[in-house]
Amino acid sequence: MKKPFFATKSTFFGFILVVFASVFSPVLAAEEQEHEAEPFNASEVILHHVMDDHQWHFADWLVLPLPVIVYSEEQGLDIFSSSRFYDDHHQVVEYNGYKLEHNHIYLADSGKAVFDLSITKNVAMLFINAGLLLFVFLSVARGFQRNQGKAPKGLQSFFEPIILFVRDEIVKPNIGHHYEKYLPYMLTLFFFILFGNLLGLLPGAGNLTGNIAVTMTLAVFTFLITNFSGNKGYWGHIFWTPGVPLPLRIVILPVEIIGIFTKPFSLMIRLFVAITAGHIVLLSLICLTFIFGSILVGLGSSLIVLFINLIELLVAGIQAYVFTMFSSMYIGMAVADHGHDH
Repeated sequence: MKKPFFATKSTFFGFILVVFASVFSPVLAAEEQEHEAEPFNASEVILHHVMDDHQWHFADWLVLPLPVIVYSEEQGLDIFSSSRFYDDHHQVVEYNGYKLEHNHIYLADSGKAVFDLSITKNVAMLFINAGLLLFVFLSVARGFQRNQGKAPKGLQSFFEPIILFVRDEIVKPNIGHHYEKYLPYMLTLFFFILFGNLLGLLPGAGNLTGNIAVTMTLAVFTFLITNFSGNKGYWGHIFWTPGVPLPLRIVILPVEIIGIFTKPFSLMIRLFVAITAGHIVLLSLICLTFIFGSILVGLGSSLIVLFINLIELLVAGIQAYVFTMFSSMYIGMAVADHGHDH
């Protein structure tokens, strides 16, 4: 009897983690003792992974420089490689009147911040995510056109059930008969978050959906669509709640107005915290291997990391589902017919 593909893949991934911990931990410890280097800084490694950067650091011997695009009134527009900020020993240096401090670029003379439009690690991940979405769903669309009236094949056979699930189980029940107008946005939202979550679990990948700027942008889109779609009944419930005594309306009004902003805020924080926390837990366990420099610790932490990584795969789907579901609920509340309340 053949083993399931998922179990085989999990076993292989666990084996790789164990080998990595067993082989490289003693080597790292030996190098630190030989060169009398500083102790391994786990917090620095973890923060370096979850935060954005002007270069893509895969390993000490594999760093991908990214384009720096900055503008200032003093020096105008400048475009150069982020590798210019580092010398041969990977120490930060000034370049062309600019300096890099805590991943922010300033003018070296005045210390004034510049307008930074650089292609950072998370921006590069954003392009990769968007490119993958276009490739996958253009292929699915072409497959749907070719196979009309036939059983789906290839990518279409995998993604079509997910698309139908999002439509029939998330969007349609929560928005109602107006759902078709918002379905393209909801599908884009769901798969953008899902792909971003899954790509972020790959070794060396950027923390795209764990970046609060990205989650804030998604939440702002939902906020704008919800409130621009709001009908008379929606705004009436906020500013003049029907069936409530006048003194109580004075109390309810500020609560309702605050609720307009707390809904997208909760969307932003929930996704940001869930993804970032998962990455921090995984990296913390991996760092135990290098802190103790022990094969047994490496083996134990690798097995735990394998288990948590499988949970993170589930969390990636859950967070995409939750964000899309609550967005659908908020829009559904804005476009619902409130005539029955009167």
